[in-house]
Amino acid sequence: MEETAARRSSPRALWPQARSVVMLGLNYGPDEDPRLALADASRGAISVYARGDDYHELVKGKLKRIASRFVPRVGGPENVEVKVFVDTAPLMEKPLAAAAGLGWQGKHTNLVSREKGSWLLLGAIATTLELPPDAAERDHCGSCRACLDACPTGAFPAPYRIDARRCVSYLTIEHRGPIPRALRPLIGNRIYGCDDCLAACPWNKFAQLGREARLAARDENRNPALAELARLDDAQFRARFSKSPIKRTGRVRFLRNVLTAIGNSGDPSLAGEAERLLADPEPLIRGAAVWALSRLVPPDDFARLASRHLPGEPDAEVRAEWDTSLESAA
Repeated sequence: MEETAARRSSPRALWPQARSVVMLGLNYGPDEDPRLALADASRGAISVYARGDDYHELVKGKLKRIASRFVPRVGGPENVEVKVFVDTAPLMEKPLAAAAGLGWQGKHTNLVSREKGSWLLLGAIATTLELPPDAAERDHCGSCRACLDACPTGAFPAPYRIDARRCVSYLTIEHRGPIPRALRPLIGNRIYGCDDCLAACPWNKFAQLGREARLAARDENRNPALAELARLDDAQFRARFSKSPIKRTGRVRFLRNVLTAIGNSGDPSLAGEAERLLADPEPLIRGAAVWALSRLVPPDDFARLASRHLPGEPDAEVRAEWDTSLESAA
């Protein structure tokens, strides 16, 4: 983020010819409270936006169709240029959306709409056309801090500020290495993203059910069994999540998340899934399996597993995970 700070300072830093930005929001309101998925620790909780098809291509296609129509609609010249953006460029969508009147950035730093609540996917159309600005939306959070208090990992050092290093969404999606040990127990069964701060917002009483069928939750992504997910090889992972944003995270990080949830499940019947993954070719998965087992099996059994697997472990980080877990188990 430090490397791209200058590019995020203004849309013109990305495209000097830009004169206006049209911001759009697509409602993806869920058909149930996503916090219900946290009730069964033997099953995984997937963020609402990732339970259906990948929104990136979907929203981009809608933006392109709108962009092709709105230039003639506003009477612009034929040489007007447009570019569309959906998360893939360092464009500050949320403050732009607030400036355009779609909503305001709440204390959880996400956009909140008085009509749609917290469930909005944002897209932007930048254009060389000069357009009159809409009025910005004012902040309606007041003294409420429900979103801040809902965060399982304490990722908000202050209202309107987020420490991404503690955010479950960052840790389970973007973070590439082992999840910090102190945060693992706090993640619970969240295996891809987190909706807690969004779901806690009282403005969601005005939220509406999303109408885009491709964003609707697939049944297999509502509360998938952790044991089933732990058995996915690379080909099975790609097939299962072929049209999902989860596919971009890859099997390795996804199974790291699944094993973290298994370690948090308190269910000894899942220990066999973790033990089998001690032999996985990927060090990140083996290390997560070590931690999960340290939480599920008695210390003596864990020590016996270490005596079998630790001497031949080639990865220094996994060996360190064994050593730290053995100390904790003891």
